[in-house]
Amino acid sequence: MIVVLCGPPGSGKTTVATRLWDRLAAAGHSFELLHSDDFSRRPYDRMSERVADAPGSNWLLDGTFYRREWRERFRDLGDAKVVYLAADLETCLRRNEERAEPIDERGVRAIYRRFEEPDADVTIDTDEVSPERAVDRLCRAIGRWLVEESE
Repeated sequence: MIVVLCGPPGSGKTTVATRLWDRLAAAGHSFELLHSDDFSRRPYDRMSERVADAPGSNWLLDGTFYRREWRERFRDLGDAKVVYLAADLETCLRRNEERAEPIDERGVRAIYRRFEEPDADVTIDTDEVSPERAVDRLCRAIGRWLVEESE
């Protein structure tokens, strides 16, 4: 299973992805976690290569994936689910400023404007839902997806 967590910068993707990975591991589910920030060049190409090289593994992928084509690349690899973490621009800008290494504000605004809204399996508005509640919701969804996958 491939779970793609996408959304604009500052929407909470990395926070949710990391906490979700911890929770899934504690429940005995093995997932590999990749952050687009881990790659300095061509992050989505490199992420898709890693996933394609390990068929049968479970993946949590964290990145903006603001272009539809980047998300669809993972759907083409197999059982992929898209999780859209949404937040308004002001929230994204505020959270970006709170980061240890913030992105240039113009970059946040540009990606926010260019973000192609996904055909998501789950959408979570992180202005309304805490990271803990987002993780609760995603654990339930992933549990269902894993059961469906095994049937």
